[in-house]
Amino acid sequence: MTTIGLPVALGIIMFGLGLTLTLGDFKRVLKHPKAVFIALVCQLILLPAVCFGLVLLFQLPPVLAVGMMMLAASPGGTTANLYSHLFRGDVALNISLTAVNSVIAVVTLPIITNIAIWYFQPFDDQLGLQWGKTLEVFAIVLLPVALGMLVRHFWPRFADRMDRPVRIASVIILVVVIGGAVATNWQLLVDNFLSLAGITVLFCVISLAVGFWVPRLFGVSDREAIACSFEIGIHNATLAIVIAQSVLGSMELSLPAAVYGVLMFFVAFAFGFVVRGKIQKGSDAAKASARPTS
Repeated sequence: MTTIGLPVALGIIMFGLGLTLTLGDFKRVLKHPKAVFIALVCQLILLPAVCFGLVLLFQLPPVLAVGMMMLAASPGGTTANLYSHLFRGDVALNISLTAVNSVIAVVTLPIITNIAIWYFQPFDDQLGLQWGKTLEVFAIVLLPVALGMLVRHFWPRFADRMDRPVRIASVIILVVVIGGAVATNWQLLVDNFLSLAGITVLFCVISLAVGFWVPRLFGVSDREAIACSFEIGIHNATLAIVIAQSVLGSMELSLPAAVYGVLMFFVAFAFGFVVRGKIQKGSDAAKASARPTS
């Protein structure tokens, strides 16, 4: 179920992402250079450093520590687009960031994972993601996206019709596969849930906060900052789970991503309301100060 089902489910999800992408989504990055650059720096450098600090602070066992670092190295998930839409972020920027992040992650995710495995040494007989396994990551992430983009380019009407069915199919398959994996490893998940809940929730809050406030410090607009926040805060936990279980063959390695994948939706939803409330309050204050005094 996990060795075949999980990669298939992720492949369908990434194919669905490709159906929504065009080359224009990559070119659009040039229209938001500041927001994109800041988001990528936060995603690729700042968050792995923060996650490393949290792992040391919480003193996680080596396997769970590597799982957390793998999660931190994962790109933003497609769900970020939905949250950005709900809380009035720049959805077009989200789509562009997801596209760019998915490409970059093919390189950065194996590098960060290998560094974490070298540092924490959770396995005695594995050095990490060797070249052959890195190619598996490439095949899992980019090939379905490229296929979806080709379908979008040559048959745009078909791509529009298939967008919703592919999304529904990916959710159903993912729920069934992950549900089966959880049921099979229920005791392992229960034993580690409490030890992982604190660090995953804290990491999610920090990711969302960094994604919003760091761009704002550099003058990025509210809508773009909201897009960056959800792109950085909502990691592609499914990708981390697939690599952990299917590529590296470790269920325990996937536990941080599994716990994060459940809790992040609630944390992101609450964070969205907080940020929207602050933006609305600031807007009302600005309007009040701009009114002429009698």
